[in-house]
Amino acid sequence: MGRWRRHTLEKKREAVARMKTCANITALAREYGIERKLLYVWKYQLEGRPEAMADKYAPESAEAKLQAENERLKQVLAERTLEIDFFKGALRRIEARQQPSGSCGETASTKKSKR
Repeated sequence: MGRWRRHTLEKKREAVARMKTCANITALAREYGIERKLLYVWKYQLEGRPEAMADKYAPESAEAKLQAENERLKQVLAERTLEIDFFKGALRRIEARQQPSGSCGETASTKKSKR
């Protein structure tokens, strides 16, 4: 698996034809000096199934990348909003449980006796 180079259409057809009858695809790829995945890419191209190549070999459009990033950011925002709501509720419960405490040295809050 060396440098990048173009392969002729005849070479691709020959490799795909051998791939259909071959039991060991990895050995076939080594024989051609290419990666195993590339054999499958050629097979999909020659069979006219470009939708099967929806991975790194098929470049995404800028709009699709922006939409994916937008969806990811919306998901992160939703998670952060849930976290904030949770912590606000927890803080409210903690504040409700605390009894108002007086300052140090303050007199007791009892009534004076009637003598």
